[in-house]
Amino acid sequence: MPDGLYIGVLSGTSVDAVDAVLARWSPRLEVLASHSRPYPEELRAEVLALAVPGQDGVDRVGAADVGVGRCFAQAVRELLERAGLPPTAVRAIGSHGQTIRHRPGGAAPFTWQIGDPNIIATVAGIPVVADFRRKDLALGGQGAPLVPAFHAATFRSAGQARCLVNLGGIANVTVLPADPAAPVFGFDTGPGNTLLDAWCRRQTGERMDRDGRWAASGRPIPALLAELLADPYFARPTPKSTGPEYFSSGWLQARLDRHPGAAAADVQATLVGLTAGSIAAAVRPWCDGAGAALYLCGGGARNPELRRALAAVLPGTPVAATEALGVPVDLVEALAFAWLARQHVLGRPGNLPAVTGAARPAVLGGYYPAE
Repeated sequence: MPDGLYIGVLSGTSVDAVDAVLARWSPRLEVLASHSRPYPEELRAEVLALAVPGQDGVDRVGAADVGVGRCFAQAVRELLERAGLPPTAVRAIGSHGQTIRHRPGGAAPFTWQIGDPNIIATVAGIPVVADFRRKDLALGGQGAPLVPAFHAATFRSAGQARCLVNLGGIANVTVLPADPAAPVFGFDTGPGNTLLDAWCRRQTGERMDRDGRWAASGRPIPALLAELLADPYFARPTPKSTGPEYFSSGWLQARLDRHPGAAAADVQATLVGLTAGSIAAAVRPWCDGAGAALYLCGGGARNPELRRALAAVLPGTPVAATEALGVPVDLVEALAFAWLARQHVLGRPGNLPAVTGAARPAVLGGYYPAE
């Protein structure tokens, strides 16, 4: 029997839009509706500014917390209008929120997502489950990535070893062995779109390099690519997670300073090589054998130049999008947070300690009633 409807809502590190998806499990996953609401430009600029260390402040964070909450709530209301359903039809919303800082290391590890769940619950009229990452962090984990548990529940197959790669601002991989007794694991591989988008904004004023056309006009710079791939993060053992505060424009510029005169399009092509090369190094031990396959999701999965680069560095591995598994690439992550809300409501763990390094499985998030 169906156990209710669930909504997942999130915005990624690219801060392009708020994605919302309506789903139910009966017991198989069924996607009922989806909606994407662009961020207002002023709010988007504020969120991007808040993600730059040294440019934030308490008052600005508080105001953005409210603004992001309202934007998430409006995306949910518009989703329900599109689906023709009242708020009472939905059991809970799973809200990831908007990450403005992720620092899982050091003496005081923390992760910070804004988008007040109280506002979302009140405006949308639906209970909200939010703040998923900090319980895992409190248990000694990285707090990320959280999607591998959903990937395992949705995409694992006894007939095929699979690697799921989410190409958001930061890329993460989930390894799904064909052997049902083998553990699932995953980690952040490094930059996905974050450096590609930042360099494109800086050089062209465009929000992104649409379809990778600008990168395709350039040629990778081998010495620069080797230097980028030599960053210690890529060799660090798992569990590990990262964010745009590490792989920042400053991180890139420090290395560009040693390569004066590099053409802007060639730098963009090199950044495509960085994303593809770091992912390939991460998945090659697991998805480079007979029968293994790589499936892409997230906004970067729609970048043909990035897909081409991945296929070139993984010549023995079939590369496809998650549409081949029945789920559109743009909905995978929002569905993951709908699933995490469902796990919370049902009292089930949402994390995988083998992925995050937490001391134990845990029910993630806090519950915010609508009334």
